[in-house]
Amino acid sequence: MKGGDTVGRKALIDQEELRRLAGRGLSNAELAARFGVSESGILQAKRAAGLSKPMLDHSRAIPWKLDRAHSQSGPATNLRNLSSVAQGRVIPAEKLNTALRWAGRLVAAGMDISYEPGRGFLEVPASPGDWLVERMLNEARKAADAAEVIEDPEKE
Repeated sequence: MKGGDTVGRKALIDQEELRRLAGRGLSNAELAARFGVSESGILQAKRAAGLSKPMLDHSRAIPWKLDRAHSQSGPATNLRNLSSVAQGRVIPAEKLNTALRWAGRLVAAGMDISYEPGRGFLEVPASPGDWLVERMLNEARKAADAAEVIEDPEKE
């Protein structure tokens, strides 16, 4: 190919050197300057080298497009925390126990969670077979039990 025919060059980043420098605490900006690539290129290289945590997908736990005002609400946070644990992420025990108590209270009362953009989250009667909170609670408990990180909230 001639110089003008290239779409873009793929920089070669030595993964061992990247691991060593990242381990020393260099920022992504410093790593980018060191390797002559963009910060995005460093993020891609870190993913390829196994140096970054995989992105979590919370769409099963939060199947709605949330208004910004509701994205950090209690129900959204609890659902994300249950989803994180269900996907193998370890979260602080107090956050996990808060989410487990919240979901356990809803399930015991036969309630589920719904969302309306203008109003936010609503507790609604559960629909057997399509019970979001119960499913997320069960998935989180199963993953936490397997990882032996769960505390019984009933003991508190």
